[in-house]
Amino acid sequence: MSTLESVIWHVLGYAAMPMIILFGFAAVAAVCVWLLSLGKDKKLD
Repeated sequence: MSTLESVIWHVLGYAAMPMIILFGFAAVAAVCVWLLSLGKDKKLD
């Protein structure tokens, strides 16, 4: 494996876990907001 390939794989490896955590958090937050909006009273008095 060339040095460039090694650097690319190391960068991808170290970037994967934070991205998984951040996108997972965003997905869970979006689902929670959507579920909470289902129970909200839509009428404005």
